[in-house]
This record gives sequence, C-alpha cells and structure tokens, in this order.
Amino acid sequence: MAELRYDGRVAVVTGAGHGLGRQHALELASRGAKVVVNDLGGDRSGVGADAGPAQQVVDEIKKNGGEAVANPDNVATPEGAQAIVQTALDTFGKVDIVINNAGILRDKSFKNMTPEEFDAVIAVHLRGSFLVSSAAWAHLREQGYGRIVNTSSPAGLFGNFGQANYSTAKMGLVGFTKTLAQEGAKYNIKANAIAPVAWTRMTEDLLPADFADKLGVDQVTPLVAFLVHESVEESGEVYTVGGGRIAKIFVAEGPGYGQKSTLSVEDVRDNWAAINSDDPLTVFKNVGDQMGPLIKQLTS
Repeated sequence: MAELRYDGRVAVVTGAGHGLGRQHALELASRGAKVVVNDLGGDRSGVGADAGPAQQVVDEIKKNGGEAVANPDNVATPEGAQAIVQTALDTFGKVDIVINNAGILRDKSFKNMTPEEFDAVIAVHLRGSFLVSSAAWAHLREQGYGRIVNTSSPAGLFGNFGQANYSTAKMGLVGFTKTLAQEGAKYNIKANAIAPVAWTRMTEDLLPADFADKLGVDQVTPLVAFLVHESVEESGEVYTVGGGRIAKIFVAEGPGYGQKSTLSVEDVRDNWAAINSDDPLTVFKNVGDQMGPLIKQLTS
C-alpha cells in the first residue's frame, strides 16, 4: 500500500510544544504537511508563557527537512485563536487541518473546586477548540475541504474523580465534534475526536509509572494523522486510542419504554427495568434519527 502523504496540506496543531501535540506536528511534517506549531508555553496548569517549546519543535521539523512556523498565542482568547489561524494564512496561504490539542489541568475534588479552576479548564479545552475551529471555519468552507480532530478523553466519556472541570470540557467536545461533522458535511469538512491514553506531562500523576514506555505518544499520533488525511470519510466519530489499541466509542440508546397515556411516577417505577435495558442498543447519527422512536410512538 502507498504511504499516506500530506503534501500541499497546511496543518494547525495547538498545544504542540510538548507531548501529543508535538508528536502530531512532527509526524505530519515528516509526511509533507506544512505545520503551524502553536503552544503558549505555560506549565500544565496554564500558568506562564514561553515561546521556546513551539520554536524547538519547529527547529526539529526544519532540521529534518520539513516546513513549519511557531505560534505562541493563547487558544482561549478570540484574538489568540485568530492569530493562530492567521499565522497559517500569512505563512502558507491557507489552512486545511486543525488539530485541537491544547489543554491544561486544575485537578481538585468537586467539593474543593473553585469557579476559577472550573472556568480555566473549560476556557482552554472547550472554548479554545471552539475559537480555533471558528477562526478556521470560513476558510475551510470556502475551499470546500477541511479536517478537524478534537481531543476528548476517557475522563470526559466516563468521568474521573477530581476532574469535574476537565471531564465536563472533554465531554463537551464530543457534542461539539458531532455538530461540526453535520454542519461541515456539504463542504467536505470532516470532524472527529480522539480520547487518548498516553504518558505525558499532563498524565504523569494519573498513570502508573511502569506504563510510561507502553503508553507513548507515538501510539496515539497514527490515528490522528489518519483522521486528518484527505481519504478519510468518517466524520462525527469518537475513538479511544493508546498503547497500541484503537476502538470506536458509541453514544447509544436502549429500547426504552413508552406508553400512550401520560406517564406517572408509578409508571416510571413499574417499568424501571425496561427503561434501563441495554439490549438492543441503537446508535443514532443525529438528533433527528434519535427522535424517530418517539415520533413513531406519538403517531402510531
């Protein structure tokens, strides 16, 4: 089989000064893409700024014969997001690929979490992904082509102690991804999300130390690179990835229970087993499809 290439494509990768983002940028550049390496350069809690990490990745790409430019702007502000995309336009003339990877952590048990700690994480992960995608959206629509990958997390999909802010942002990205997929369909814009498990500075306190070698970032990037290739038709999907394993995550609905007459509290109690049944499960592509069983009940 032929090697997958990205010649002529321009990719924006946020949070690319370290970890997953860095690996994404290096991989795409090695396969011909021109890359905007964005990283604010703060610590993992989002404090501070340093243009060095992004520039170091750019220097590595150029040393290996690739093309890249560094950008130190903040994804969490409209001005920063616009500047990131504008860097791609000014340097390479367009943008084809957006990989929303930037993130911070402010872990704390829910009873101790402040509004500021909640908002800060939402601002980078969820708002930042919105702002950067929004800044690129008009250009992707106009050219009739785009690939977007958002970075969700198992913590968002299934919850995790001490991460109410992080898990909220990451599950929000699932709905965001599915909506972008629907709105981008007629413009050949594909949007998907990953829920990675990898050893990075963001997760070093969460994952067992003896898994560090087995959960390298190089085990995640191949899926990301594949999802942003022009040949990929999937859109609106979520995949978990890590340690050499990839699996599709489904948002599904059970058969449920319905009746013609108005439900009472006792009806809910008496039919609780049917309401909670997970056999069979149905995966809907959009909210219209999901409304189908209800419409059928109302009109039959």
